[in-house]
Order: sequence, then C-alpha cells, then structure tokens
Amino acid sequence: MKIAVIGATGMVGTVMLKILEERNFPLTELLPVASKRSIGRELVFKGKMHKILGMKEAVAAKPDIAIFSAGGETSLEWAPKFAENGTTVIDNSSAWRMKEGYKLIVPEINAKILTKDDKIIANPNCSTIQLVMALSPLHDKYKMKRVIVSTYQSVSGTGVHAVRQLDNETKGIKGAMAYPYPINRNAIPHCDVFMENGYTKEELKLAQEPQKILDDRTFSITATAVRIPTAGGHSESVNVEFENDYDLKEVRTILHNTPGIVLQDNPDTNTYPMPIYAKGKDDVFVGRLRRDMTQPNTLNMWIVSDNLRKGAATNAIQIAEYLLVNRLL
Repeated sequence: MKIAVIGATGMVGTVMLKILEERNFPLTELLPVASKRSIGRELVFKGKMHKILGMKEAVAAKPDIAIFSAGGETSLEWAPKFAENGTTVIDNSSAWRMKEGYKLIVPEINAKILTKDDKIIANPNCSTIQLVMALSPLHDKYKMKRVIVSTYQSVSGTGVHAVRQLDNETKGIKGAMAYPYPINRNAIPHCDVFMENGYTKEELKLAQEPQKILDDRTFSITATAVRIPTAGGHSESVNVEFENDYDLKEVRTILHNTPGIVLQDNPDTNTYPMPIYAKGKDDVFVGRLRRDMTQPNTLNMWIVSDNLRKGAATNAIQIAEYLLVNRLL
C-alpha cells in the first residue's frame, strides 16, 4: 500500500501525516510531495526520515492512493495525471467538488456510492463536513426544508499566513497581513473571495455541497461566513426548518446515537461545544439544541469541529480507509 501525500509540508498535509500515524493506516511506503523549494528535504514519519519528492517523481511511482492538499490549480493539473496512471486521488481542494461525474464524500454519510471506477474523489469543504454530519440524520427523520447557517471560522482555515498574522497581532508585532484588516479582537465577514451575487465562495460552498452529498435538491441553504480570531476549530450557528415536526428529546437521541457526533447539550452545567475542546479531535460536536419559537418545525443548533482534522485531513483518510476495506482500489 503506497500512499502519496501532496502538500505534505502544509498545514493540512502535516495533520494528514499525523493522522495516518495515529490511525495506524496500513501503508508500506509513504511518498511525501511538496513544492519545488521543498524537494529533496526530509520529514519524519513513524520515526523514520522520508525524502520529499516532486510531482513527476510521485506520479511515476504509481502510488495506490494520492491524497491532495495543495490547492485547486495543482489538483486540476496533477490529479488527472495520477488517475491516468492508476492511482486513486482524494482531493481536498474545491477543484472537483461540484464537477459533474465526481463524487463528494463524507464517509459516514455517502461512502457507499463509491466504486472502483472513481479515480478522483472530492473531499468537501471543512464547514460543509461538520454541517452535514449533524444535519444528515435529522434530514433522514424529519426532512429539511430550509437551513440558515452563520459560521465562526478559525484563521487556520485560511492557512499558515493567517495563523501567523493572528499570532503577531496578539503579541503586538507588525507583520505580513493575510486579511485586509486586523483579525485580533475582530470578526471579518469575508471567507474566500466575493462573487458577483454578493456571496463569498465559502458561502456558496455551504449552500451547494450539502445538496450533492445528501443527493437531494429539495432543501435550500443560505449562509454567512465569518472569520474570527481563534487558532483552530470552526463553529456554526444553524437554524433548520423541517417539513415534519420533531420532538426535542428524540433529536437529542438521534444525534447521540450518530457515529462521529458528540452531543454536548446541557445548559444547567454550561455544557456546549467550543473550539477549544474540539481541537485535536475527530468528532463533530453539537449542542445548544432548542426549538425556534418564531415558526413551526424549526430547530436551532450549534456545531463545532476541528477544521484541520474532520474538516479536512481525517475525512480524507477515512475515505482512503473505506476504499481499502471495501477493496475499491
């Protein structure tokens, strides 16, 4: 089992290597791949030094799986080259997510649709993954009609430059800016680029990707995505209107029994999800469950997850595990 990790020295790539090690993924050879400036350097994996390769060398090595976390342009150029050589690609960028004929996978929800013919598999947006993890079991039971989501997203979702900006500002150091404004002690309602309709790309991902994952266009989602000064973990305030009424106790039971979900919902003990507790964990945390008092069949909830783990690296590796266990390589 030969695994290539594309973007191995980046924020998500580093977490991928950590999770491959943590989960004891049964690989026999690791091929770490990074940009030209990193080729020839070495990194440590499972206590051994591994030489960083370039793209051409990695393609020629014919890995069984290539997990990409190197941006959309890189994925568009190189994923097909790996796939043509027999490698199954799992891509973390937005390049393939909404393209016709390519599957968008959250293993707990829709991995069963994968086949051996799927040579490029898309990993959803980090905010989408935690959202659908919580909504999918409720949609199955009550059928969603409309979802309103506001996100509170960590700077780590932007990348290492944004993390450095927050760190510098916290320490009072002037440095390069990843955002057009200071992020420390601030909230910036601007995640990704603005589109002509006034929404950002991040907001459109939240609106479109869940429909593809759940294979259902009968519900609608509208989103506002906000960047806040947390170092890790995305949070979401979600208002979901169902076609059918629900029992709040039953909702709690459904979520409690859903694999990958941790229910933290006890106002009496101030128990609710927060990024500080989600950091370094693979679960999606759900709480602040309460009935919307302004209209029928509507639920308010709060969802938190580590965006670098379940929101990116862990989900990708879970896809790889599914392919391996089900002999789809």
